[in-house]
Amino acid sequence: MEAAPHDALGLLAGALTTIAFVPQVVRIVRTRSAYDISWGLFGILALGSALWLWYGIRLRSLPLIATNVITLALQLGIFALKWRYGRGERGPRNVTKEHR
Repeated sequence: MEAAPHDALGLLAGALTTIAFVPQVVRIVRTRSAYDISWGLFGILALGSALWLWYGIRLRSLPLIATNVITLALQLGIFALKWRYGRGERGPRNVTKEHR
């Protein structure tokens, strides 16, 4: 697997789309809440990332492989956090006069 000059563009694009998941992971961990996370959305995204990874492996494309391994790991991490912090029903919100 030899890096081509245009691979830098692919690595940059992949890094940015991969990093986009980090704030969501941090938010879930800090708030210990994942009720607003959609199982369907992250399921489809994870399947897409797995297929992009497979495609990258078949092409021997470093940008596709590297970024999708990390993206898939973050998505699976979000699934684990959703399982831990967001399976049940959301409890009643504490509504104050300011938020009405």
